[in-house]
Amino acid sequence: MAGAVAAGKSTLARQVSADWGLPYAEMDGLYHGANWEPRPTFRDDVIALAASDEWVTEWQYTVARPLLAERADLLVFLDLPRWLVTWRVIRRTLRRVRHRTELWNGLREPPLRTILTDPDHIIRWAIRTRREHAPRVRALAAQRPELPIVWLSSRRELKRWIGTLAAPAPGSFDSEG
Repeated sequence: MAGAVAAGKSTLARQVSADWGLPYAEMDGLYHGANWEPRPTFRDDVIALAASDEWVTEWQYTVARPLLAERADLLVFLDLPRWLVTWRVIRRTLRRVRHRTELWNGLREPPLRTILTDPDHIIRWAIRTRREHAPRVRALAAQRPELPIVWLSSRRELKRWIGTLAAPAPGSFDSEG
């Protein structure tokens, strides 16, 4: 699943995982270690994930994207409207801060005041990086023209696509099949 912060990548990946009976690995959980530092085993963990026969995950993190893209059978790109993903990241962040929600490996969102001082605060990051995703997906499409890419640009398209989620036939996304 590809897309901006708060586009719904993880939610959709979990749903596809459940509907298709495929193992799901959350990239943020693999990536983030103590003090928000990248875990030293991240690259090796992604290599092991990509080497397995079946998996569902988010297509994010510079080091992970090419490793996943090389082995992917399908990419779903959530290219939802800017207002929607901005609203979602703000709402989600406020909820996580208020409830002190544990995210990954004991991490929690920092205090809201850090949005003023941290250029990489999740809300600022989401706004700043939103336009980077479509060019990456286009580049992958050019690099791997045989890779099916589902490009969803609205909640209506997403709901319609989710309605089609029946378990695929074995080998239905194989490039040689």
